[in-house]
Amino acid sequence: MNSVNKPFDSNLILQWVNLIAVLAAFGINVYANVSPPNGLTIGEVSNTFFSNVQIIPANYAFAIWGLIYLGLISFGVYQVLPNQRQNPLLRRIGYLLAVASIAQIVWVFLFVYQFFALSVVAMLFILLPLIGIYLRLGIGTERVSRKELWLVHTPLSIYLGWISVATIVNVASTLYSLGWNGWGISPQAWTVIMLLVGGAIAATIAKTRSDIAFPLVIIWAYVAIAVRQANQPLIAATAVGLALALGLLVLLRRMRRL
Repeated sequence: MNSVNKPFDSNLILQWVNLIAVLAAFGINVYANVSPPNGLTIGEVSNTFFSNVQIIPANYAFAIWGLIYLGLISFGVYQVLPNQRQNPLLRRIGYLLAVASIAQIVWVFLFVYQFFALSVVAMLFILLPLIGIYLRLGIGTERVSRKELWLVHTPLSIYLGWISVATIVNVASTLYSLGWNGWGISPQAWTVIMLLVGGAIAATIAKTRSDIAFPLVIIWAYVAIAVRQANQPLIAATAVGLALALGLLVLLRRMRRL
């Protein structure tokens, strides 16, 4: 009789909500690029409306989504295993990943239907929960098993790194669509400023945490920005210089730990 009246295990619900949310976000991203709901894929919208935005990376950079979703789905499957139901590390995540995944779905539709200002709001609902997860898990500061490093910390760090870049690009694209004049500052100067801000954040993480995934994602993005903006020497040189500096910083940090 007790088994009949036993309430649902909240941890079990949490596990499945996170997995389903990740799979749903993956499915919608595939759908939006295979059979775009408004006739244009995400990449086509970007290339059509924002070809002059100077902080957008080269198209090949977006292949990182394959790695991101491979990691997120691996994480989702790992955290739904019965023996992970009481794992205190995973319980810290709560429903934040589900919120980020749902926001990812909303962002896709807002962007392809060209509601660019609202897409920034959706992007923040992806970014902020991921920052919360990063801090709650102590990624790069707390020691975890090798399995949790590769199936929990690393996938979520890669996701946050790319969404950090995507947020900057999304904001820049939206301001461009609104005709913002940059307060008299040239687009090249604003691009360099944003690159420096992103580089400073990545450098801070590289110096204060043993997480290399986040700065490596920034390096990947900056090299791709330099490739796309090769005809803008100041932007290309800044992006390459910051990528090299971050790479050197990561290498030095790794050597000190050996």
